[in-house]
Amino acid sequence: MVAKTPFLERVEKALADEHLRGAVRYTAENLYMKRKAVMADLNALAVKGEAIGTFEELRARAQEIKLHTLAHLDGYLKQAAEQIRKNGGVVHWAKDAEEANRIVLEICKKRGARKLIKSKSMVTEEIHMNHALEAEGLEIVESDLGEYIIQLAKETPAHIVIPAIHKTRRQIADLFGAVAGHELETDTKTLAGFARATLRQKFMNADVGVTGANFVVAETGTICLVTNEGNGRLTTSVPPCQISLVGIEKLVPNLEDLAVMMGLLPRSATGQKITTYFNMITGPRRPGEPDGPEELHVIFLDNGRSNILATRYREVLTCIRCGACLNSCPVYRQLGGHAYGSIYPGPIGTVLTPLLQGFDQWDELLQACSLCGACAENCPLGIQLHKHIIHLRGELVRQGREHPLMRTALKAVHFAWTRPGVYRFVARSAHLGVKPFIRRRADGTEYLDNLPSIAAGWTNSRTMPAPARKPFHRRWAELQREEGAK
Repeated sequence: MVAKTPFLERVEKALADEHLRGAVRYTAENLYMKRKAVMADLNALAVKGEAIGTFEELRARAQEIKLHTLAHLDGYLKQAAEQIRKNGGVVHWAKDAEEANRIVLEICKKRGARKLIKSKSMVTEEIHMNHALEAEGLEIVESDLGEYIIQLAKETPAHIVIPAIHKTRRQIADLFGAVAGHELETDTKTLAGFARATLRQKFMNADVGVTGANFVVAETGTICLVTNEGNGRLTTSVPPCQISLVGIEKLVPNLEDLAVMMGLLPRSATGQKITTYFNMITGPRRPGEPDGPEELHVIFLDNGRSNILATRYREVLTCIRCGACLNSCPVYRQLGGHAYGSIYPGPIGTVLTPLLQGFDQWDELLQACSLCGACAENCPLGIQLHKHIIHLRGELVRQGREHPLMRTALKAVHFAWTRPGVYRFVARSAHLGVKPFIRRRADGTEYLDNLPSIAAGWTNSRTMPAPARKPFHRRWAELQREEGAK
């Protein structure tokens, strides 16, 4: 789905919203610092032999596990499907969003189901499942607190882990108050109490529970769900039918490999050693068991993933959706998630969205990056997102998609920077050339302001130093002469 408003308009709207920017910066920084502290604790425990490895050791092992799995994905998918069937589940294969939604509708139709309850799932957001089901007259309710808030606001998630990161307490109270029919206080007890009472009844009345999966263990056919709320457990235990939508890249070979991933995911996502709930679902309810679904359906979704497997971008599929790249990204911290316009925001979305949906819709998204590399530094799988962005930008240039003025400007820079004489002339005259745009501070330092045309973005929202009156190569020559005279 393409965003309805142009990219730059979304950016300007986000930059003008101080409440949004403040909420995003506060929460992202909080998560970033928690992650930093818990990783330091992990390293200390590993030194004492009380953890299975340091952060770097676990990251290296996780990279090896996921890349090995992707290299042999067909075999592991076959193994997982066989085990799920042996456990009593039903396996479906969906090539794209349309087919996945059709399978869900068919399952509901066969059961006569009209009401669905759903735990948090980015892959269901990716295929716009809620809209597809509602268009057929079905009721589907988000049970994750953040997702429930977003559903009431008729928005998409602004963060992979914390969907309502941009909402204030007052905004949430207003959304809940519209459902309750009266104004609510903004304290945590009131808001959480309302959501709990409202959603509990939805669980009890649901015909079908829908989940995603953080991991699927191929060896045992086990679906793994990582949550901090009891909604995930209720979604998979109360309704008589469970549907799990799983991206084909979510597999790990065995339980030992799962332990490595679980050593990284909670710490990277929320700064916790382990989340409040970790569910491992191996088949539907068995005879004598008190809860669990009568039917378990697992839908493995491709939706463009297999096209990425054979490319230089394969490692992007190792992403475990922790959101650490968002929390460390200076661009995301300024804009929040909705400015990106895609289901997956931040650095991972900047790479993954064009790969899944093509450049025609998302070429501008690749400019939403400063190439600082903070995402790669904090990624638990070490995905080099900034390098992939550079390569994708290169593909845009090869396709002739860059701005014509930018193409001309870069050719001029290349011409000057590869010819020493021209470079020296430009360096000497740069200060004079931008003199109309130079401003002087009280301390005498100079900066550029209000540059025109394609250069405007460098000065509209940042302070850019003015070119030196005396370029470095002249200063260096003078220093060498001074040294020689001593």
